[in-house]
Amino acid sequence: MDQFDCRANPGGDGSTFAIPKKMLASSPMSYVNTLRTFVRVYELGSMSAAARDQRVSAAVASARVAELERHLGVRLFNRTTRSLQPTEQGSIFYKGAVKILETIEEAEAAIADVSRNPRGSIHVAAPLGIGKRLIAPLIPGFKDLYPQIDVRLRLSDRRVDVTAEGIDIAFLLGALEDSSLLVRAIADCKRALVASPDYVARRGRPRNGQDLIDGRHSCLMLRYPGAREFYWTLLTPEGPRRFDVSGPFESDDGDVLTGWALAGRGIVLKPVFEIAAQLRAGELVIVAEETPPESVSLAALYPHKRLQDPKVRLFIDHMIAACRKAVSEATADATTVQG
Repeated sequence: MDQFDCRANPGGDGSTFAIPKKMLASSPMSYVNTLRTFVRVYELGSMSAAARDQRVSAAVASARVAELERHLGVRLFNRTTRSLQPTEQGSIFYKGAVKILETIEEAEAAIADVSRNPRGSIHVAAPLGIGKRLIAPLIPGFKDLYPQIDVRLRLSDRRVDVTAEGIDIAFLLGALEDSSLLVRAIADCKRALVASPDYVARRGRPRNGQDLIDGRHSCLMLRYPGAREFYWTLLTPEGPRRFDVSGPFESDDGDVLTGWALAGRGIVLKPVFEIAAQLRAGELVIVAEETPPESVSLAALYPHKRLQDPKVRLFIDHMIAACRKAVSEATADATTVQG
């Protein structure tokens, strides 16, 4: 088979990757799309998941991988009805394919940087609450400034795997874990324990964390697979203290917890900027003011290689400035009303 020897890492380790000349000559962009599909199938371990990620049908994704196998003359995956595992050849080919795609992305990014006309798609992940009330409302403003950049936003309260899921930027609200990702701090967000006036009228207004325990208050907990916080850490005169609160309701969706609190079903711990509107309207009130929760960090995480992409840098800089302003204004407004 005729092959074109393409340098996958120019100026680096000198490794090369053989692209079938027949495929490259007939449709270069089609071959690039085939490589992207193969890489996502390898990373996600699922043909259907890769198809969704690439916005094609499962049949198209499967056909691309099959075409690649025919041209290479090897099997890249072992398939069964329940699993899809890469072969040895598939693992070798994956490393080369990733280098090729990264080289293409870097070249396109360099051109976009020079022309000051960035384009392409950015994949963004964020928790549900801040995603709906903070991140999503700010994205159209970015799109107005850079009309040729598309933003794909995914919202979930579970922890996402930035690398495996092909995420360019992930917003995180909470403790930062050690990782290979780059981190840009955005803000320390004030949090509060809140309940509806109806709940307070029925159950009383706890003054501190000990009142939560002694009064057997209904505490609404955010829990999901992999969650680690099954208690609330509150600030006491002696310093931060763990309170093992409990209640009959829990969910993996923060908005569900807010809804239950509004319905008078219990007390929820939320960032103030998330519930600023409800505090202003008097639909929620702050409780246990003597022992408020610790503030929580809002940050942006992204892989090292993404920082080289002008559109990613532009998005991060824009969103950090906009988020800081929005969080500051919402927190100050809500705190003034409650005070």
